[in-house]
This record gives sequence, structure tokens and C-alpha cells, in this order.
Amino acid sequence: MRTDTDRSTADIALIGGGIMSATLGAMLTVLQPDWRIVLIERAEDVATESSNPYNNAGTGHSGYCELNYMPDPADGSTAASIAGQFEVSRRWWSQLVEAGLLDPGFRTTAPHMTVVFGDRDIAYLRRRFETLRTIPAFADLQYSQDPQIIAAWAPLVMAGRDPAQRVAATWHPAGADIDFGALTRGLTAIIDGTILLGHEVRTLTRNANGSWRIAGRHGERPFALNADRVFVGAGGNALRLLQRAGLPEVRGYGVLPVGAAFLRCAEPGIVGRHDAKVYGQAPVGAPPMSVPHLDKRIIDGQAQLMFGPYATFSTKLLKHGSPADFFRTVRPHNLRALALCTARNLALVRYLIGQLLATRRHKIDQLRRYYPDADPADWELIAAGQRAQLVAPEGVLRSGTELVVADDGTMAGLLGASPGASTSVSITIELLQRCFPRQWESWRHRAELPLLAS
Repeated sequence: MRTDTDRSTADIALIGGGIMSATLGAMLTVLQPDWRIVLIERAEDVATESSNPYNNAGTGHSGYCELNYMPDPADGSTAASIAGQFEVSRRWWSQLVEAGLLDPGFRTTAPHMTVVFGDRDIAYLRRRFETLRTIPAFADLQYSQDPQIIAAWAPLVMAGRDPAQRVAATWHPAGADIDFGALTRGLTAIIDGTILLGHEVRTLTRNANGSWRIAGRHGERPFALNADRVFVGAGGNALRLLQRAGLPEVRGYGVLPVGAAFLRCAEPGIVGRHDAKVYGQAPVGAPPMSVPHLDKRIIDGQAQLMFGPYATFSTKLLKHGSPADFFRTVRPHNLRALALCTARNLALVRYLIGQLLATRRHKIDQLRRYYPDADPADWELIAAGQRAQLVAPEGVLRSGTELVVADDGTMAGLLGASPGASTSVSITIELLQRCFPRQWESWRHRAELPLLAS
């Protein structure tokens, strides 16, 4: 990684120091080591926003436990697709570990569970299980309504629970907990390029020769550089930067800010009794990323439990952003989409208002639905990240992430939220195919990356 080389030109500039830019930069270093790569991050370190482990769920999204990927229990296509994409990520990370380029400490095995209550949700989960077990990727998924079996999978979930309450669960042993902050820092260290920290990009302007001029501020000083290609992986700030670049492909798109908080427990006697990531059924109207979960997390080597998320509200689109962030993305061409989206999602509006009015006691009551014996004294509320939930031009709230590529392939950006981190490698491969079609055929046969050939 170079930090003091010529900063005036680049073959490709990566805006944003999160998992997506780190993945693309590391992959291009392996594929095209002679290219000049510049990564630009507004904060003083990488992985300070959505990739920070306290700002996300840390789930290696495999579709094992996330009910929002499968609203129709008879259709497992989305869950299977996400499982396949996460497997691609795991394979590439493993290749880097085997090559001695990446420390494996970012990943921990954590069984993935789903727990539901009541006849309706039990019937749904049973049907979902029957659909998924016919798909090879889910062959090891187990289902039970036996309290003793569920207690063996997740003791905290069943301890102190009313014996009369009907509960069902699925369990998969091969789930993963990912410290995406550690992973992002590890991938960034692979990049043989220039890392500009504390640099905020403010303008993206097309040069006469087709390259891009990137300009902004480093503290009180201006900076600028030219790049043949630009990737905007700036999280909640991505849409605004792509709009400023005049990219027609983002015309009509909007974003809505969604924040989150978690309850956190680091008491060893409690943490030691729970080893799984336990997901439940989202409340009516909740955004896709608000599925409740009680998770074992390993962050910077420390074991802890987190429960949430609880929705928060701010007009910021980044945790360390400005209250003006959302308003700066509003344009005449996306007003209709934003208005339609709001009108179509009144249940979401009511849910968010309810979350904002919720007391700590109410939050603890939600926790006790999954951990009946929870003692409030063992849990602290921590702020998590901000997300920019994508609104499509037709006024539909989009879940997941969306890759936007300029017609000539010189600029690309990533919009949306979860499960982008888990599927980062698949997204990067798609970007390489679309932005570098001439180089792709030679890259995909490189011995350094057998993953691309498959």
C-alpha cells in the first residue's frame, strides 16, 4: 500500500473506504498490478461507516435465517441466490488467506437460526424449511418445534420461557459472523496504491479527454486528481456524488435515511451461553434491514451479544455525516418517486414513529421476546450506522444493493444497503465485466484468481 506517491493521476479512483472499494482495489491489484489505484476516504481511517463492525449485523448473509429474503415460503430463489453470492465471497477470501495476503481472524463460525412464535409464523417457517431443504445449499438446515432441541441450539432463547408458548426454529451449523471492519482493513492493506485519508470529494467533472477530475478538500486545503475510471463506493453519500457527476443512469433515483441502534451485552457469563445468530420475523412495516436478531459477535477479538436493530431517525445519510445529507439528494426528477414511496409505505412511517417513541423499557421488552431472562442492567444501547435505503424511479423502496454503471463504463457506483458487504465479491465481478469488457477475457483466466474462471 502506497501513501506518498504521485497523487495527480490514477488509472482508477475509488471513492469511499468501505468494504466495496477495498474489495475492488484488492482485486485490481491482483489482476492488474501495473495500474495506479487511488482510494479516497473522507474519514481519518477506513471502515468507519457501514463497514465498521458496530454499524452492521456482522452476518455473513447466506439466506439460512433471514426471513425477509423469502416472503413467499414456497419461493426460495432469492435466498438461494444470496447464498450463492456469499459463497463466492467466502471462496475469494479463502484464496487470499491461503496466499498469505489476508489474516483469517475476521471470520468466525456461528450457527444461523430463525425463531418464530405462534401458529401463523410456525406454519410459515415449516413451509419455508420444506422449500429450502430441496436446494443443495440448504441441505444441512434443520427444523424443530421441540423446546429441548431449540434450547440446545440457543439456551438463552428458551430459558425462562412460558412452556405454553408455541415456538419453532430452524438451525444451520455453517453460518458465519464477519468482522467487516477487520476484513476491510485487511483488503485495503493488499491494495498497491495510494490511500488518501481525511480527503472529502466534493465534485466530479468530466475532462475533455473522457477522464474524470475529482476535487475536494483535505482539511482546509483543496486537492484534485484525474482518473480514467471512478468507482463511487461512498455508502449513503454515493447517490449525491453520482448526481454531481451528472450521471444520467441515476436520474429519478432517491434515498431515504434509516438509522439503527443495538442493545449490547459484554457480560462473559451471558455471552458464553449463546453461540448463534438468531433471527426473527420483522414487525409489520419494518424496513428490510430491521429484522430482529440476537447475535453472538466477535469484534476485535472480544465476544459480545447484540440485539436489535431499533430504528432511529436522522436526515444524515452517514453516521458521521450532516443533517443536510438527505436534502442534498433531493432533485426535481426524484421528487415524484420519493412522494410515491412515502404514500405506498405508510406502515413503514407508522413503524418508524413507534420506534422513535419507544422507551428503554419497550426496547427491553422486545429483547425479552428472544431472551426472556434478560436483565436490563447487563445491556447498553449503542448507536449503529446510517443507511440510505434506495428508492427506484417508479417510487418503489428497493431492498439490497444496486450497481449503477455509466454507459461508457468510466464510472460506476453502488446504491442501497444490506446484503452488499456479504455479496461484495459478486458485485465486484459484475463491475469488472461491465466496466472492463476488453480486459475481462484475459483476467478471468488468470491463475491468481481461479474464482473468476468459474
